Amino acid sequence: MHRSAPRLTRILACAAVPVMLVVAGCSSDSGDKKEADSSASASPQATKSEPVVEPAKFAALPDPCKAIEAKTVKSLVPSAKSKNGTRSKSTDTSVRGGCSWNGLADKGVKGSQYRWLDVGFTRFASDQTLGSGAARAGEEFDKQVKKTEATDGAKNVATGSVSGIGDQATKISYDQSKTDEDFRFTTIVARTGNVVVVVNYNGAGYAGSKTPSAETILKGATMAAKDAVAAVADANAGSAESPKATDGATGEATDKATDKASDDSSKKPSKKPSSSNGSKSSD
Repeated sequence: MHRSAPRLTRILACAAVPVMLVVAGCSSDSGDKKEADSSASASPQATKSEPVVEPAKFAALPDPCKAIEAKTVKSLVPSAKSKNGTRSKSTDTSVRGGCSWNGLADKGVKGSQYRWLDVGFTRFASDQTLGSGAARAGEEFDKQVKKTEATDGAKNVATGSVSGIGDQATKISYDQSKTDEDFRFTTIVARTGNVVVVVNYNGAGYAGSKTPSAETILKGATMAAKDAVAAVADANAGSAESPKATDGATGEATDKATDKASDDSSKKPSKKPSSSNGSKSSD
């Protein structure tokens, strides 16, 4: 079949150039491909943003030895060896703090009454990886409740919720016998924002004196817990809430110290507690 001269000339020209040039210059869709490539390079891949965790409510803790009102201490531990309390050791008082009081009221022939009271605070910061301070405090709250319920040698364990103390609170009451004496205990674990508060109160009767009633010990623990939770709010009054949203390294250090403090609370004196306490190691 006869082809026109212009068409034949064009075919021969395309056949004479290198293959790469033929694809670029002679392909009918080369222009469309360039436009597609240009459009793809102009649209960078969308970046995903992680949700920011809720800022922690409290940035500071109260002085633990001043968190329980003086009148409360006097009522619960009337013969305290130190009215100002014994401060627990802490490497960072903005994260952890504690204080304890104990004493033996000697009533002569009527026997003696021993009392122990302690309070502990743990603050959790918000962390982008670990979660909000409140959520982390909630986990510690559950952990402390379970640990108290599993106290070695505890009898007649009774657990229940408590209203009017922080965002959530649980009471754990139990009996424990050591050194031929019967002790009554109540622990109240409370959470207020991103802070966990643990109050332990216990007592025993010596030399024929009666063991304090469960109601007496529960009432005392509740009174002290209310003071402690109120002290957290007072310590942060007027200050900006949670200046830092991430403080994971500091917050992580709290778990080990919490475990140690809880273990100490289960100890009892080996002798009449004139120089030791009913549930803790000696001051």
